[in-house]
Amino acid sequence: MTETARLCVEITTIRTICTGYMRAGQGIIVISITLLMLGVVMVNSAGMQVSDSPLTFLDMVTSRPSMLAFFAIGAMFIGSRFPIRLLSRSLFRIPAMYWLLPLSVLLLLMVYVPGIGREVNYSRRWVDFGGINFQPSEVAKWSMVAIVAWWSAQHLDSLSSYWRGFIPPIIGIGAIVSIIAVEDLGTAVLLFGATCFVLFSAGSKFWHFATFLPFAAGGFYLAVYQSDYRMARLKTFLDPFQNPENDGYHILQSLSAISEGGLSGLGLGNGIHKFGYLPEDTTDFIFSVVCEELGIFGAIAVASLYIGLAVLGLYVVKKASCAFYQLFTLGIIVTIGLQASINVLVVTALVPTKGIALPLLSNGGTGWLLTAFCIGLIDAIDRNASASSTVHNAFPTTTRD
Repeated sequence: MTETARLCVEITTIRTICTGYMRAGQGIIVISITLLMLGVVMVNSAGMQVSDSPLTFLDMVTSRPSMLAFFAIGAMFIGSRFPIRLLSRSLFRIPAMYWLLPLSVLLLLMVYVPGIGREVNYSRRWVDFGGINFQPSEVAKWSMVAIVAWWSAQHLDSLSSYWRGFIPPIIGIGAIVSIIAVEDLGTAVLLFGATCFVLFSAGSKFWHFATFLPFAAGGFYLAVYQSDYRMARLKTFLDPFQNPENDGYHILQSLSAISEGGLSGLGLGNGIHKFGYLPEDTTDFIFSVVCEELGIFGAIAVASLYIGLAVLGLYVVKKASCAFYQLFTLGIIVTIGLQASINVLVVTALVPTKGIALPLLSNGGTGWLLTAFCIGLIDAIDRNASASSTVHNAFPTTTRD
């Protein structure tokens, strides 16, 4: 960026501060930090235990969720200052985005390596590198969003072609989804839905996806049919009262917590179901705790934050300076929105129970950090668009008579 352009950006920044105007990217940052702070409060509340020593404010500030939120905000800041032009660079004559595909496959397979892969709740979803634990599926999820956005931006003219524009990316998506689905069907469905939405938005035809529906349905059927606990969850969804003390216990406790909250809730910290009744109360079912303690009003407030994030994200999509930035931003927003929707549908028993977190709200390390970084990238894309617009407006093209 030239010195003149930098000056224009600085003038725009000063004008923004003086007039109180906020960019869409900045609004997304504010909403995301609000969700993180609410997540810290609710996770600490849900993780509350009966003890002789009371929970103090210092305990909450120095708790694991608080520290993770602090690092997530740092990741968000790094993403917002990331030089996004580097996303378009090549490494060894191969676009940098494509290197994310073998990296994702390698990390996903490492969950099966003895001494590195770690099993939690009968699923191998974690890897451990010298005390650093993370979920490779989270890395793969965001990597595939970036890869599909890049592919689509580079092949806009051929995306309407079935063999040249649709088949190559869908094969890559299918390969990653198949690996993830073995241990984490919920993330696999989320990834498949988000990336297909990006392809469709970029120009792929509806009938392209229709030809793959039988294969997708067959794969989903096999993933569920060959797993006893997945079949049990499906039967429980159809009739949770069939075995209320075993398979149906989880979802019935979630519904009970939601109903106990009523309109205004029992009050922050006053929930009952978190004391050994509601499993996974700090992660997958944190929304049940929100409903119990903050009521319907709290649930509406949380939903409004996600809706606001999506609306502002679409505004960034509209302003983005190139197709890749548009599709990448769209992919991030759709992934967050779809993940939040699935989580809410699960805890309200509208879909079968599946372990999928509420973005930026459920307790999590890898999910918080990577989601926050990607949100920061949205702000970087918005800033780039605003800078380009400022330079263009400051120096309009003139013609001679």
